[in-house]
This record gives sequence, C-alpha cells and structure tokens, in this order.
Amino acid sequence: MEDDAPVIYGLEFQARALTAQTAETDAIRFLVGTQSLKFDNQIHIIDFDDENNIINKNVLLHLAGEIWHIGASPADKAVLTTCFNKTSDSRVVSCAAVWRMPSDWETGSNESPDDSAHNPQTLELLCHLDDSAHSNAACVLWEPMGDGKRVISLADNHALLWDLQESCTQATVVSSATLEGKGQLKFTSGKWSPHHNCSQLATANDTAIRGWDLRTMSQIYCIENAHSQLVRDLDFNPNRQYYLASCGDDCKVKFWDVRNVQEPVKTLEEHSHWVWSVRYNHSHDQLVLTASSDSRLILSNMVSISSEPFGHLVDDEELSEGEESHHEDKGKEPLQDSVVSTFEEHEDSVYAAEWSSADPWLFASLSYDGRLVINRVPRALKYRILL
Repeated sequence: MEDDAPVIYGLEFQARALTAQTAETDAIRFLVGTQSLKFDNQIHIIDFDDENNIINKNVLLHLAGEIWHIGASPADKAVLTTCFNKTSDSRVVSCAAVWRMPSDWETGSNESPDDSAHNPQTLELLCHLDDSAHSNAACVLWEPMGDGKRVISLADNHALLWDLQESCTQATVVSSATLEGKGQLKFTSGKWSPHHNCSQLATANDTAIRGWDLRTMSQIYCIENAHSQLVRDLDFNPNRQYYLASCGDDCKVKFWDVRNVQEPVKTLEEHSHWVWSVRYNHSHDQLVLTASSDSRLILSNMVSISSEPFGHLVDDEELSEGEESHHEDKGKEPLQDSVVSTFEEHEDSVYAAEWSSADPWLFASLSYDGRLVINRVPRALKYRILL
C-alpha cells in the first residue's frame, strides 16, 4: 500500500506561526505567518488540493511586525488573531490584534496565482488586544466551538478574557487572572479546554502547568514541575475531558489526568531536542503529533490512553455467538502504544504542527526556514483505525 508523498511548500522568509483555518471544514486550508525583521511580514493562505496533490497559495501583508503566534476564528473564515513584535521607542513590544482578510481573498487564487505574491493585499485591522496595562502577549486563544466572540490573551503574568463586539471591531476585557508568586512570572502558552462548557483554561509558565476556571478566574489545579525545563505547549484530548498533553525543553511529551496530577499517565521520550508543539487528532485521539527542534515530526499512536483503548469498540449485539468468545479473548488485550512514523522532511527546527480541520488524516508542519510540509497518516494505520 503506497503512501502519498509529502507535499512541500517554501516561504521566502523564516516562519514559526501556523494554524489550520478552523472555520473551514470543506477545503484543506492552513495559515502561516512569517518572521522577518527586514521585510514586510506576510500571512500565506495555503490551500491544499488533495486530489491533485498540489498547493495553491494567497499572500496577504501583515505590516504590523514579525508574527510569533497565529489563531483562526472558529466561526468566521476571514477573521484571525496574531501576536507580533514591533519596535517602539527603540524597544521591542509584543502586541496582539484581531484582523480580517480582504473580502476577495478566496477568489484571488483562481485568477492568477502570481498576482497575490507580487501585489499582496493587506490585512484589515479590526481591533487591538492589548492596553497600556497589559502588553507582551504570548498567544491568543479562541473559544473552542464558539461563535467567534470570545478570546483569551496571555500577556506576561495575566490571562485576559476578551469579549469581541461589533463584528470583532471592539474588544473589552471581561475578566482576568494573574499569576502570583516570586520573581517575574510569565505565561508561555495555553489551551482553552473544549470540555466543561468551555469554562476551563490550561496555561504553562516556566516548568508549571495550571488549570483555571474561567467563571471565577481562579486556579483549579497546578502541576508544579510538570517538566524539568520550560513547558512549550499544551493540548487537551478532544474526547477525554480530563486528559491533557504537554511538551517541553526536557525533550519529553507527557500525558496528564488533571484529576490526579502527582504523576503523568504516560511519558514519551522520542525527541532529541526541545519539543515545541503537541497536537491531538480532533477525531481519533490516539493519534498525537509532536514537533521538535531536532528537525523531526513524530506521529505516535497512544492507544492505551485514548478513548478507544481496545481498538474499535464493537457492540455485543452485532456479534454472532461463534464470534463472541473469540472477540472476548482479543478484547481483553489493550493495543500497544507505538511511534507510527518519524517525518524527516525538515532541515531546521520544527516549531509548529497542526491537523487539518477538514481532513482528519492530514496535517501540516512548519520549520523555521519557512518550509511547510503537508503529510498524511499512513494508510495502513488509517484503515486499522477505521475498519
């Protein structure tokens, strides 16, 4: 069974910000933000045509500065957030803002693909997500499955919950939480949980992971030394509400049950350098992607801690009597966790990996040299999960 070859797209600038276009569930589309100090930064809209295995692109200008983080609205395809650096009074400030793509961004690629690269249009600024009291945004999180009206920004030691009104042109802080403690505490990343009515948030600062209740903005759990070095990224299992994955500079990926945070449920040690990104597959939570500055992307099959630890769950009534005893023997043995594939198409640190929001078997990864690679889950594993 021949697997499809990876498709590679090169940006001319360095890049570390990648997101799937969450609101788009038909076309396979990713957004990439560049990081250039000398030239105008850009957002590349990458459309993947999986029938012909080719990429179509649109380029938009992001004149505000180099992009460190990008997020797509879950409700409106044309709206996105970026965290970017800009210099003011000879010092660098990290800002966050909500943008809208020009109205004809979708039609642009069909006329002449070269036009958008030579005369790119500019993103329209909808509103800023910082005020004089809170700057230095590390990331902006959209409410999962939301109506595109609520975002959280993590800035220094503050988590700010914003309400976006007037079609995202006005942002007001509804509530906020602050990291208390010695020294200069600072959030590095976070994830808004899709469970519990979207009322929980997990954040990482230094080596700790904390859970927050957004209704009271109070801390609900804390994993003090979750990793021995900086925690880089978090992700919630989409099907198991208490399960959280984390990764960090200790080269490890850890899986936690937040009801009991003494020990991780599972630890992966497959990378040889810092792990920058961990992502659960949205449909099949045993599939976990990790990206690292060892230039590799690893796809793991974490069956034992997934929502289907015995493989595909079969209803007893569907089995005939003869099959039943055979099935019982097989069913008692949980499937083994394993590394499915190691992808080595990158030659630089892989800072981001994202699953497509339209095709559960497809994912993109981005390395600092501006190389975006689109890959698929190997067919043999796909059919083993489905059949």
